[in-house]
Amino acid sequence: MENDFLKPEYYRNREDSWVSFDERVLSEARDKNIPLFERLKFLSITASNLDEFFMIRIASLKDMVHAGYTKKDIAGLTAQEQIDMVLKRVHDMVNVQYSTYNRSLLPALKQQGLEVVIQHEDLTKEQQKFVDSYFDENIYPVLTPMAMDSSRPFPLIRNKTLNIGALISKKGKKNETQFATVQVPSVLPRIIELPSGKEGVRCVILLEEVIERNIGKLFLNYDMVCAHPYRIMRNADLAFDEEEAADLLKEIQKQLKKRQWGEVIRLEIEDGMNKQLLKILKKEFDIRGDDVFAINGPLDLTFLMKMYGMDGFEHLKEPSYKPQPVPALMDQDDIFAAIREKDILLHHPYMTFDPVVNFVKQAAKDPDVLAIKQTLYRVSGNSPIIAALAQAAENGKQVSVLVELKARFDEEHNIVWAKMLEKAGCHVIYGLVGLKTHSKITLVVRKEEDGIRRYVHLGTGNYNDSTAKLYTDCGLLTCSEPVGEDATAVFNMLSGYSEPKHWNKLALAPIWLRDRFRELIERETEHARNGEKAHIIAKMNSLCDREIIALLYEAAAAGVKIDLIVRGICCLKTGIPGISENITVRSIVGTFLEHARIFYFFNNGKEEYYMGSADWMPRNLDKRVEILFPVESEELKEELWHILTIQMEDNMKAHVLQPDGSYEKVDRRGKVRLCAHEYFCKEAKERAEKPLDPVRDRVFIPEEALKE
Repeated sequence: MENDFLKPEYYRNREDSWVSFDERVLSEARDKNIPLFERLKFLSITASNLDEFFMIRIASLKDMVHAGYTKKDIAGLTAQEQIDMVLKRVHDMVNVQYSTYNRSLLPALKQQGLEVVIQHEDLTKEQQKFVDSYFDENIYPVLTPMAMDSSRPFPLIRNKTLNIGALISKKGKKNETQFATVQVPSVLPRIIELPSGKEGVRCVILLEEVIERNIGKLFLNYDMVCAHPYRIMRNADLAFDEEEAADLLKEIQKQLKKRQWGEVIRLEIEDGMNKQLLKILKKEFDIRGDDVFAINGPLDLTFLMKMYGMDGFEHLKEPSYKPQPVPALMDQDDIFAAIREKDILLHHPYMTFDPVVNFVKQAAKDPDVLAIKQTLYRVSGNSPIIAALAQAAENGKQVSVLVELKARFDEEHNIVWAKMLEKAGCHVIYGLVGLKTHSKITLVVRKEEDGIRRYVHLGTGNYNDSTAKLYTDCGLLTCSEPVGEDATAVFNMLSGYSEPKHWNKLALAPIWLRDRFRELIERETEHARNGEKAHIIAKMNSLCDREIIALLYEAAAAGVKIDLIVRGICCLKTGIPGISENITVRSIVGTFLEHARIFYFFNNGKEEYYMGSADWMPRNLDKRVEILFPVESEELKEELWHILTIQMEDNMKAHVLQPDGSYEKVDRRGKVRLCAHEYFCKEAKERAEKPLDPVRDRVFIPEEALKE
């Protein structure tokens, strides 16, 4: 590969690209064509995204700075340069967030009969009486006021909690102030409905405003100088030496507690906070400059998701979508019989996730099933899959489950499940040292008349029945013997470190998935150099692997047409003369979270399709157990081409990457409006009502149905 393709100026910084992604989410909150309460939801998501970004990505960069790490990233920036650049953009973005909330959403809510009392001073006399009584009866007993003086050090302020800081002075001693703080309790509803006094109008106030109004009741012998809300974000990136950890389970449990003690990396304060109070907070948290965010509005906008859930405003939300039956399974009670007939493609959330759950449930009860093996990365709070695995073990089946304890922010959750499965008699593996097991695979071994048969589910998303209603993912149910052999090899490798001499169909990271992608891209490059048609379509969440991007540049320069559908981070640049002019990048942000990974290679007319659990990121290719699997049924290839085509034609929710690094919505003038999410919802409903052959009788929604 020529070094030209590796120049830093050809790459975009990863964190900078992530901010662009959250800006795309924010653009949905600002879109007045979207139902009002959906806009609230998107604004909440931007805030939640930012929290995780600071706790992990900014925290990681700060760790590098503290360690004196000066190596530059693929875009040629040091850790400090990345922090400086990103913080400036995030400050601008936060200003847009609150401008959207204050100037667009609040007036629109008021117009629709929902008034949000911004400051407690604005309450009517009737409302004042109500909130004071509500405080005394419901809030006061829960609060723990904490003062700081010579005998009481500055208290531990927990990560992500909302707090009210105050300066108080003993009565008669106004010049002698001291710091006090109280945590806004997360166990109480943050949104409190008030008597509005107006017909057809509902009125709400936030919990912190009620506490601030009554905070003097917590410090009876003191005068209140000032009181302002604040919130901190701590470094939540777990750091431990897996090689030295004798017991991974105990080590992770120990590290989870440290999240509450991590370095403070962001301080959010109310705009106009008392300078003396701010000085105390900055000193105690050892924070300065751009790490302080002065907020013109309520801190922590994730409360808007609770507002979205309020009853009575369904007309301001998108109609809820119910996942539809899988056509291949609609008249089939025996899932194993259906899989024996043909491979089955699942497309969530348009198709229901129930077949995946039923696959495990039926295996748990089936007397002919000998063993069930599964990897679990993230599962729901009341997972039917966990219950089915436990039941299978109790029924005497051999059950092996790899529970990934290092699934970020789900560590504690997964520890609980792992212990429960062990108690039920399952053989539980707690991940692998040095690697996260991110692959999504289930193997069912069944004794049948003609011998042992292996049934396999492979997916692009987690075994989580809750998120399967929100994330777009694909799955494959198959009893292909070569895939079954590979699946057995995967689990033997995970449980016993034994790698087989050869693989049939599956490609695994970190063993040789990178090599497989390299071969597939280079093959298209070679076809283009020979003057043949060459085309790559790759759909994923993130693209930031330097080698993969360089290979794509080389392919595009040789004449390969490359269409990328990348929801989030993209470190590749389009439109570089002679290098990336043949590459397009689009990001779809809408009702559902795009999560599927699908890869298409033209291969000189012998088209190949793959799906998998891995993005094109160094961590996925080098530091995780990931699986890439081929889709070989001609019928299912047609299905995947259909999915990719509709996503490429989306002109409602697609943002296209421009050569200057910005993203712009597709110009749809003179075109039929097409939203991929709406299209697949309508198509799934039509298929459920009138089962059709998915290839011969392809359901295309009439153009009229796509128009406004």
